[in-house]
Amino acid sequence: MEQKISVVINTYNAEQHLAKVLDAVKDFDEIVICDMESTDSTLDIARQYGCKIVTFEKKDYTIVEPARNFAIQSASHPWVLVVDADEIVTPELHQYLYKHISKQEPEEGIYIPRRNYFMGRFMHALYPDYILRFFRKDVTDWPPIIHIQPIVKGKVIHAPKHGRLAFEHLANDSLSDRLRKTDIYTDNEVKKKCGKKYGAMKFLLRPTHRFFKSYILKGGIRDGLPGFIYACLEATYQIVMMGKIIESQNEERD
Repeated sequence: MEQKISVVINTYNAEQHLAKVLDAVKDFDEIVICDMESTDSTLDIARQYGCKIVTFEKKDYTIVEPARNFAIQSASHPWVLVVDADEIVTPELHQYLYKHISKQEPEEGIYIPRRNYFMGRFMHALYPDYILRFFRKDVTDWPPIIHIQPIVKGKVIHAPKHGRLAFEHLANDSLSDRLRKTDIYTDNEVKKKCGKKYGAMKFLLRPTHRFFKSYILKGGIRDGLPGFIYACLEATYQIVMMGKIIESQNEERD
């Protein structure tokens, strides 16, 4: 199999960090920008870096997943690294991936850790945040559903969670960012889970579990007050999601 890697980046009005992101991946064999009809300077920046540019109609999409498969299949090479427009690939990760595909029988996919930030600080509760972003194109399918990982037919491994092998997530979410994303993401969760039933006990147990998982099990307690606030937001997300689903079900019955 040809030992080349295409970097695939989905974009929509991604000018803020894109130059830094592209500079970090310029030594890969190909960079594919799959743009959802940006209105800022995203495409100008992509052209400056010699990227291959394809377009996916935005329509009324508020999430990236519907465009993932199209973007991946637009890559020219058999191995694909999916990078968001606010993620930095380190030189160490670059070297690790090429070393992987040079093996006689490389595994078909790799989960890559990511370093995340919230309210101005690195969050232990959000690390290593493993995401399946490296795989063989011919054995991968990415369903158009929010917060879903691609499906890779074959063996998948986890990269070591050393900091220099992790994506560096440039997004440093504020409280307003998280609340805005909660509203957008939970709207899409309604479509994904429209048939689910949630009683009063679920409204108690699911948020409590998410808070405990974020604050205690995943180490949010080490992040000080931002860690506590983030855990509360995780609990709030569950309440909002279930509430919107019930609201939607009631509207359908009416």
